[in-house]
Amino acid sequence: MVDRVSLTEAAEVLLRRLTELHGPLMFHQSGGCCDGSSPMCYPDGEFRTGAADVHLGDLTVDGLDKPIGFWMSANQFEYWKHTHLTVDVVKGRGSGFSVEAPEGVRFLIRSRLFSDQESMELGLL
Repeated sequence: MVDRVSLTEAAEVLLRRLTELHGPLMFHQSGGCCDGSSPMCYPDGEFRTGAADVHLGDLTVDGLDKPIGFWMSANQFEYWKHTHLTVDVVKGRGSGFSVEAPEGVRFLIRSRLFSDQESMELGLL
């Protein structure tokens, strides 16, 4: 099975700390303006998802009981469906809506195109 989204070690470390502060978490990436194209991290269920969103997967973090769901707006997914996404964290201020904002860091996406084999497994070819 091909994963559409994964985490760096730095992101896992931050997510463990944020889970201690906020409880179970989720990600949503809207593709909107400003920081809306960055992955936003919320307490699980705080951001309402629906038919206009695609569930890319659940991110397992060692030490956390519950996986972290990753959602993307369907419109954004149309642009990104051929890419593997890796959630990373860097120093700097992100959006005030994402739970990492007070920590002086922000989540960002690193991406790569799926290989032909991965694309075939996902039904993209």
